[in-house]
Amino acid sequence: MDRKPSVTAFFPAYNDAGTIASMVVSVHATLERLVDDFEVLVVNDGSRDHTREILAALEKAFPRLRVIDHEKNQGYGGALRSGFYGARKELVFYTDGDAQYDPREVQALLARMQDGVDMVNGWKISRSDPLHRIIIGKTYCRLMKLFFAIKLKDIDCDFRLMRRKIFEQIKLDSSSGTICVELVKKIERAGFRIEEVPVHHYFRAYGRSQFFNFRRLFRTGIDLFRLWKRLMISERRATRREASTVHAQD
Repeated sequence: MDRKPSVTAFFPAYNDAGTIASMVVSVHATLERLVDDFEVLVVNDGSRDHTREILAALEKAFPRLRVIDHEKNQGYGGALRSGFYGARKELVFYTDGDAQYDPREVQALLARMQDGVDMVNGWKISRSDPLHRIIIGKTYCRLMKLFFAIKLKDIDCDFRLMRRKIFEQIKLDSSSGTICVELVKKIERAGFRIEEVPVHHYFRAYGRSQFFNFRRLFRTGIDLFRLWKRLMISERRATRREASTVHAQD
């Protein structure tokens, strides 16, 4: 871009006491070097560890840090929606608070955010997870691309930079992890231009995934089916209605 944009960098956090401080410090130092106007936003989604206490200490040291507290856990989708619609700057960058991505790599996304580009999405060079999670992750991505007709290379890479205007045009409803599929599908459907860049993925050093357990996978499957009906079936019906209207006018 010809000028330096303003940026909101935000992290959804749930029981990330062991990693959230490093994420805030890293992204703050990176953006301080790259742009003039930015804020760091953390959505604390009802954490039950020491995440809130750590964020309170960080707020005193970093005036550009702002915290949104959910008294009760609202799910990954709820945390992301609070961040997307609570962002105040021109560009919105987010990644998870568990430090499986390096927030310093936002520099690569900013470099690709040229005029005419609406979203820059990372794709994992390699996934640093146990084998079963790698297999489940690859299967998940392939199925989502198939059933939702998504073109994006890596749906499951939560390392994204977007123009805030996107959230003035699309409405997100998901409260679970299905929000990533909903987000990407609605952005593609709206005709926004997307670029993709490779990013690194690291082993989880603290805590555990909230997604990879049988109960959560079962619930996610139900949520995905409902999302598919809402997005894909409604889209086909709308297309048929438009075709019928055109035919009747002819």
